[in-house]
Amino acid sequence: MILIDYKDRRPIYEQVVEKLADLIVRGILEQDSQLPSVRSLATELSINPNTIQRAYAELERQGYIYSVKGRGSFVAENHLIKEQKRREIFERLHVLTEDARGVGITMLEFQERVIRYYGNVEGGEEDDRSDRTDKTVS
Repeated sequence: MILIDYKDRRPIYEQVVEKLADLIVRGILEQDSQLPSVRSLATELSINPNTIQRAYAELERQGYIYSVKGRGSFVAENHLIKEQKRREIFERLHVLTEDARGVGITMLEFQERVIRYYGNVEGGEEDDRSDRTDKTVS
């Protein structure tokens, strides 16, 4: 479910937040499903329960989960979460296209690369270093 990377410079609670948020956005953790208790997840990951509590608090602050006193934490409405994530992605894409245009990458080159990367999502990441023939427009 969640793997902690101890070489990652980010705090452990941020890694937990990122992994759980990803599981929620992808629909693996379904709306209104109950999350593991703080204690059980902390035991499973061999980390301090305070770390999980902090991650759950952050997920709740961001709107990914909600808490019910005495019952635990549950996944919030996925539709709103996915829509927010889509907006964030398209905002980043807008900035990226402006940057690409600024350094002379043509629209066709940009589209081809997006198509290639999008098609390779399930096959793993592709090594850009092998593609040294790309040309930029001055």
